[in-house]
Amino acid sequence: MSTSQSVVQHLPFLRRYARALTGHQASGDAYVAATLESLIASPQILESAPNQRVALYKLFTKIWNSVAVNGKPDAAVPHLTAEQHLTQITPRPRQAFLLVALEGFSEEDAAQILDCDLATLRGLVEESGRELAAEIATDVLIIEDETFIAMDIEALVESLGHRVIGVARTHTEAIALARQKRPGLILADIQLADGSSGLDAVNELLRTFEVPVIFITAYPERFLTGQRPEPAFLIAKPFQLAVVSAVASQALFFGRKARQRERQPTA
Repeated sequence: MSTSQSVVQHLPFLRRYARALTGHQASGDAYVAATLESLIASPQILESAPNQRVALYKLFTKIWNSVAVNGKPDAAVPHLTAEQHLTQITPRPRQAFLLVALEGFSEEDAAQILDCDLATLRGLVEESGRELAAEIATDVLIIEDETFIAMDIEALVESLGHRVIGVARTHTEAIALARQKRPGLILADIQLADGSSGLDAVNELLRTFEVPVIFITAYPERFLTGQRPEPAFLIAKPFQLAVVSAVASQALFFGRKARQRERQPTA
């Protein structure tokens, strides 16, 4: 496989990782774009790599660390500092957690991407796990028309300490349940069996109140093109507990940060 083919193959999932890490489509895609620009300038980074996927994520990590994520000014990559919520996060534990739980890298590969040893990598994953355990449990609305999948999601969500307030199978049911019970997190299938769209239902709800949303789809690559407004948080079918845990923690983390900003008095 050529280098360009390898990049095309891994690009949707690098976008998924970047969006989960930043909590926002535009910000995550901007980091990916900067990574591709760096790759165009130095194609040998991947051409000489024994594992091109690891090399691609490692380059992304280098770009990520070059930006003023934690209040360290750096103008190397423009147009990324507008996402002010990034200034308060601790990225390395979250990177380690997402690389292993969401992206499915082995500990060895994740350690190589983060340029650390295995002991450090495991410590970072444990640190992120402690942060996840400290998250406040929330009420979850599930929008899913397939009964058995909805049951699986409900069991996974409850095993993470959250409470499911209802399962909606259509656009109309989703709107009614959300307005009645005001969930703290929504997990929504993108395409519902009656022809309605989970995306449309969520967009309608978000016009009246803010809530973190995770979309579920059997075809995540269709919503990771970077060519239109797309979900920040995606879970691919079939899904595992570790993936639901990782993505839910990120969605709730950024939702909590947003609420903290809203409560801060303006000067």
